[in-house]
Amino acid sequence: MELRMKRLAKAWSQEQLAEMSGLNVRTIQRIERGQKASLESLKSLAAVFDVHINELRGEAKEMNDTESKLDKSNAHELAVVEYVRDLKGFYSHLMNYVVVISLLFIINFITYSGYIWAWWPALGWGLGVLNHAIHVFEVFNWFTAGWEKRQIEKRLGHKL
Repeated sequence: MELRMKRLAKAWSQEQLAEMSGLNVRTIQRIERGQKASLESLKSLAAVFDVHINELRGEAKEMNDTESKLDKSNAHELAVVEYVRDLKGFYSHLMNYVVVISLLFIINFITYSGYIWAWWPALGWGLGVLNHAIHVFEVFNWFTAGWEKRQIEKRLGHKL
């Protein structure tokens, strides 16, 4: 079981683990990403998790052996988390739009129904909501990760 899974199984944040082990948060992050840990760091972590240091050493070796596989799964996991956050932001934006614009129309009809001025903020903000939806749902997917990779390779002059 990798360090990150051990930490999450205990429901600890990286900051909490760093405090308990006496290590820097940055060190915890590096070890979780698969970088080699010093003997002192492994000793501290073994003491916190109440395991033998060899268990953590084997984990570090295993993590280095499967580093590319973990990087791919972590990258995919991060992409999914980012998408869900974007989706949540969009739905929150949409709900705010519906509530506020509804209130503006109600105020418009209560105060003076001869001229419906509430269309103007509905139109302006609606364009913002539409733009947000296009971004989140990738309707026009011109600037993909592949495009970014090609641009980086072009400027660096070699394949990534």
